Amino acid sequence: MLKISHVLQTKGGDIWSVSPKATVFEALQVLADKDVGALPVIENNKLVGMFSERDYARKIILKGKSSKEEKVGDLMTTRIYSITPDMSVEECMALMTESRVRHIPVFEDNKLIGIVSIGDVVNAIIKDQKITIQDLENYITS
Repeated sequence: MLKISHVLQTKGGDIWSVSPKATVFEALQVLADKDVGALPVIENNKLVGMFSERDYARKIILKGKSSKEEKVGDLMTTRIYSITPDMSVEECMALMTESRVRHIPVFEDNKLIGIVSIGDVVNAIIKDQKITIQDLENYITS
């Protein structure tokens, strides 16, 4: 069974974050520069929320607000679901689907060690299935 720890090893351990006092524009710059879809919002070394492209679209653009004036802390998602590295990829996907989230923080010993996206999970499942298919084809043809 494929674990989240494997997904984190594959994607690397970089975590980019933003302060709740940052402007939405500043957060968008980090999202664009790092090519990620969501950022953990950290205050006093504690995860206090998540800010995503979805938050921007729904809470800034659609409401006609200014990304240079609004603060991340006023718009971030505060209901945080999290996982551990020993959770299976399938369990993670089920939680993400049920909770309707696309990015989920990974904690180990109460420390944030990564963020997993739905794309990371799907890619891991596809790669695992390709390996299984190849193994079965090798077994059948040998």
